[in-house]
Amino acid sequence: MAPTDAKQFSWQVPGVAREDLEVDVLIVGAGPSGLACAIDLKRRFDAAKLEKTILVLEKAEEVGYHILSGAVMDPRGMTKLFPDWKQRGCPIESPVVDDCMDVLWQGGRWSRLQGFLVPPTLQNHGNFIISLYRVVRWLKDEAEKLGIDVYPGFAGAEILYDGSRVIGVQTRDAGLGKHGEKKSNFQPGMNIKAGVTVFAEGTRGSLAKGLIAKLGLDNPENPQSFGTGIKEIWEIPEEHGAKMRGQVIHTLGMPIGLRGYGGGWIYGLSENRLSIGFVIGLDHPDAKLDPHALFVQWKQHPGVAQHLEGGKVLRYGAKTVPYGGYFAMPKLQGDGFCLVGDSAGFLNSARLKGVHLAIESGLLAAEALAEAVAKNDTSAASLARYTQLFEQSDAKRELWGVRNFHQAFHGGFFAGALDVGVQMVTGGRGLVARRKGHVDATTTEPIGEALLEKPRYDDKGAMDKLTDVYWSGTVHEEDQPPHLIVTDPSICVSRCTAEFGNPCQHFCPAAVYEWPKEGTPTGVTINAANCVHCKTCDIADPYQVIQWVVPEGGGGPKYIDM
Repeated sequence: MAPTDAKQFSWQVPGVAREDLEVDVLIVGAGPSGLACAIDLKRRFDAAKLEKTILVLEKAEEVGYHILSGAVMDPRGMTKLFPDWKQRGCPIESPVVDDCMDVLWQGGRWSRLQGFLVPPTLQNHGNFIISLYRVVRWLKDEAEKLGIDVYPGFAGAEILYDGSRVIGVQTRDAGLGKHGEKKSNFQPGMNIKAGVTVFAEGTRGSLAKGLIAKLGLDNPENPQSFGTGIKEIWEIPEEHGAKMRGQVIHTLGMPIGLRGYGGGWIYGLSENRLSIGFVIGLDHPDAKLDPHALFVQWKQHPGVAQHLEGGKVLRYGAKTVPYGGYFAMPKLQGDGFCLVGDSAGFLNSARLKGVHLAIESGLLAAEALAEAVAKNDTSAASLARYTQLFEQSDAKRELWGVRNFHQAFHGGFFAGALDVGVQMVTGGRGLVARRKGHVDATTTEPIGEALLEKPRYDDKGAMDKLTDVYWSGTVHEEDQPPHLIVTDPSICVSRCTAEFGNPCQHFCPAAVYEWPKEGTPTGVTINAANCVHCKTCDIADPYQVIQWVVPEGGGGPKYIDM
């Protein structure tokens, strides 16, 4: 079956009869931004005695399965949503009791920065360590108490348009074979039509990506930039676990040294568990960039390994995050739609925090939507109230204060560190008033300049990718069309092998892309069943011929407690 659009691939079957479902507000994505928006909007409708329907779609089989974050939560957003969130029972792992930064050096040495030596952006007193999985499931329950419908297992496959106006989404067809043919259990997706649609898909959402490109919502001088984070949950011996609960450790230095932008974290959870992870900017120039390999090397450094001694891994996952900051945010709304959360770039890369900003974006959107729906006007002009509210908000003030943070590191670590120091005394300006960005995929250097090497793997702490994928709980229906599409496979062989050495085999943290180790390459093997939905391939492919589309049947990882 051919794609329905040369630019945006789709496996949807054309020309079949579909059921229509009409709602007043459709929210795509049951993460913190989407659920916060739904909850606050329903409260506003109820207060105004408006009988309006709100539907939240979630592509995962269960709410929370596709959520992954560090996560240390600034309580500001949650307090705005629920001033009594603690009394209501919002789940937390621990208040932050202490924080520090460990600088990892070559040769296994490390230095610890504490107190005033910890950068202000990474000081976390007053914040809370959470499992975002548990928090969004709690938010889902709060939404349902208000009468909001939340439908897990329903992925938005295509946006429905009337000209440039968004009028809803079409959900994923079910019962298709590997080549797109209809099987005996074929069920066409529904057309869910709405007065306004909120895109809360998270980072590089497949619908939001197409919407931003189609309507030119991004800023070409400051395209969004991304990082890939790799995370594991570990169970550690009780005597160490008791000491670590509430501890927040961030790291910089090894294994990336001075060539890239990234670092690691170790957070002490309840029940003798640790959240550990490493994130690397996808604008790193090395063609052999492998976020998972860097994560393993990071774990092998004695400064990190000491915390894992005697422990065992419980969970694994990977996710991309939007690093670009204020200047890289797309236009937040248009005719019949708005963007919230990571889909709109609401993340502070200097603080490594986005949960509170995601919630706040949902609240700002809800206020604008309530006004627009009440007067039956969800045009771009009416929904522009969302941007007006954002520009007056705490979220804007926070993001404006770090507006040039990530871009400062494009010139290297030392140049970035110098500029960040200047930013701290110039209200976020730094040495340049407005730094320009670049598309991450354009930064890859030729394979002959690659320096990164693979680590030593074992069956204990330094697991290879396939072993870690097992701990992600990833499951996909085998007999379905691939949700990872290479739109021009000839490029992979004719150009990519010689120019970049097929970097997809390196940057994917789930061993999805496999190239023969010997002989002349004839093409890539795509192990789509391994995919953990991180979207790294969609972002980092230097030719941008890889497209990530939603799979069938709620497939993907099960990020329980992540």
